[in-house]
Amino acid sequence: MKLTINLDDALLDRVVAITGASTKTEAITMALREIDRKARLIEVLKGGLGATTTELKSMFDENSVPERFRNTPSLEPSARVAETPANYNVTANP
Repeated sequence: MKLTINLDDALLDRVVAITGASTKTEAITMALREIDRKARLIEVLKGGLGATTTELKSMFDENSVPERFRNTPSLEPSARVAETPANYNVTANP
């Protein structure tokens, strides 16, 4: 469809650069598709999975709780994931 509209030139130039589009039309089409995709995703997320809170909790392994793997003093050493940081010899001018 051919359409005449007034657009912010600087904004359109940024969108072209961000998207890597080869034309302004392509950049606008990509931007419109992204807005549509986000709106449809929000609709799906608002609708939920049709599961209760209890059912959602049962869908995950309790041993995979992310907080368990954070590097905090309150956790036992066996629950820590990160290794001891390595010392690297870094020079300002290689």
